[in-house]
Amino acid sequence: MFPIGDDDSTVGTTPVVTYALIVANILFFLVELSSGDQFVEKWAFIPSHFSQSPATEWPTIFTAMFMHGGWMHLFGNMLYLYIFGDNVEDNFGPVKYLAFYLTAGVAATFAQYVFNEGSNIPNVGASGAIAGVLGAYILMFPKSRVDVLVIRQVISMPAMVVIGFWIVLQLLSGVGSVADTETADTGGIAYMAHVGGFAAGFVIALLFRKRGGPSQTA
Repeated sequence: MFPIGDDDSTVGTTPVVTYALIVANILFFLVELSSGDQFVEKWAFIPSHFSQSPATEWPTIFTAMFMHGGWMHLFGNMLYLYIFGDNVEDNFGPVKYLAFYLTAGVAATFAQYVFNEGSNIPNVGASGAIAGVLGAYILMFPKSRVDVLVIRQVISMPAMVVIGFWIVLQLLSGVGSVADTETADTGGIAYMAHVGGFAAGFVIALLFRKRGGPSQTA
């Protein structure tokens, strides 16, 4: 299932922060491409480096959120942010939404770090923060419908099903990656970051979302 759109009928404001985050991610990735491995080594979150010197490595917790492993990695993340971010931003408001996004990203980074604190593999990507957006979305808009591309057909499905399937897949894959002792050295998808970001987003939304509205939970 590949999401391509959702129900934006409840969105009453222009999602300026979501758009700004998409632009920032694209620009940062272009700088990353032109700067090479040295840039990645300096600004990606590398667990072993953080373990050795958290006082000097802490900025990478944030800079790594705007870096990506390739064009498809960037495209997939920005597509999810574009589809789901506007609804969540409309509910939170721009300032609170930006704080929420960054907090979910930090939580995702440390969720992955707990299981791979000695890894030398650079952790990059907005996936953890965007997982937080999905966690908030499924709480705020459980009855919303998402258009997904299945093979060659577009089907409208409940957000609860689409996002629920996604997080179950992350959980199962995350358990597998923790059990695989070679993951820390070979790299791959940071599934525990996805799980951590999703959980953080859900909890933050539970505490701070705007109450009321036809599309929200009671």
